[in-house]
Amino acid sequence: MLAFPNCKINIGLHITGKRADGFHNIETIFVPVAWKDALEIIEDHSGTGVLYTQSGTNIPGDIDDNLCIKAYSLIKKDIPALPAVKIHLHKAIPMGAGLGGGSSDAAFALKLLNSKFDLQVPKEKLNSYALQLGSDCPFFLLNKPSYATGRGELLEEITLDLSSYKILLINPGIHINTGWAFSKIIPVEKNNNLKDLVAAPIETWQQHINNDFEKPVFHTKPEIANIKATLLANGALYAAMSGSGSTVFGIFKKNHQPPLNFPAHYFYKWV
Repeated sequence: MLAFPNCKINIGLHITGKRADGFHNIETIFVPVAWKDALEIIEDHSGTGVLYTQSGTNIPGDIDDNLCIKAYSLIKKDIPALPAVKIHLHKAIPMGAGLGGGSSDAAFALKLLNSKFDLQVPKEKLNSYALQLGSDCPFFLLNKPSYATGRGELLEEITLDLSSYKILLINPGIHINTGWAFSKIIPVEKNNNLKDLVAAPIETWQQHINNDFEKPVFHTKPEIANIKATLLANGALYAAMSGSGSTVFGIFKKNHQPPLNFPAHYFYKWV
């Protein structure tokens, strides 16, 4: 069974408080976008667990930390009869980029396993598994524009149609450590609700909607700040960094595609 895990962007991201469990409370708007990996899961009749293979962009680190394998292990613990599987991931979404690609892969793995083997795991339990894998992982089970609070797992679906616009995502290949980014934020409660701000015309967003991570990231990595400035200078109606970075996106009118000249090593995609 094959699926295509997509990434997300954040329209606004506020860090509103530090939690007793060590995480932070946030406020953000998650929007799914069509930059996708490919994930295949098939039954392994001769195996005893997970045989994992991967292509595309290399994923560094210990394979036991792979979120797709962890997704399988969470379900297997509760449902021992879950068959052995072969998992193949083709990685295209940049990592450490603020796009949630790893969380998306994990969420899609949960959904694929539940569907392929007719496990009938209820929605609430899938959400519980997803939250153990990543704070933004539950969003990818819903995968619709959402107002998110808590760690990012408290989701309220909203009406937000960007189909009449084009979005350009640009990643300069800089990895931003999320823990470091959070450590640079002093949480502050905001006066305006992002859900209300995003309901206003898109032409007003740049003035009122911000990502709290931009200040420390732009200070340390001015190259990322320059991407945002370039997008705005070339007609983006709204531009911002996604998540804790380093991907920056610009939202353009559909008939406007400026000739942008970024370095050859940048990842970029129109969606």
